[in-house]
Amino acid sequence: MLVGEHEHTIDDKNRLTLPAKFRQAFADGLVLTRGIERCLYAYPRSEWAATVESRLRELDPLSKEGRLIRRYFFSGAAEAELDKQGRVMVPPSLGEHAGLGKEVVVAGIHDHLEIWDRASWRAHLDEIEGSAEDVAERLATKRD
Repeated sequence: MLVGEHEHTIDDKNRLTLPAKFRQAFADGLVLTRGIERCLYAYPRSEWAATVESRLRELDPLSKEGRLIRRYFFSGAAEAELDKQGRVMVPPSLGEHAGLGKEVVVAGIHDHLEIWDRASWRAHLDEIEGSAEDVAERLATKRD
């Protein structure tokens, strides 16, 4: 399970060093893609395949919503491998989508990582902290 929040940097060659605790999960490669918010998602290759099978494959390609979300995730996706130092190359188009600067946060979100510009992450956390209790309450009532 991928958990935790880590501050890192992207070097001048657009390489991000993954936190050491996450590297084993990505030993067989990874898929980087656009996140729903202004961030990137990094899935271990096997988790990406599972997500595609369970969530994206079932979308109707003839529906407008199905086409839109499939385009969003698949056209922006890039397969990658970690180098010997645990670094991954962030394609410029994906870095631009997420507004990534040199300073980033890598957050473990159960089955994938989210990569955020550090200032954007802090702003996002401020927003979450103001509404997490309300969201948790709404989700709890949906389970009944």
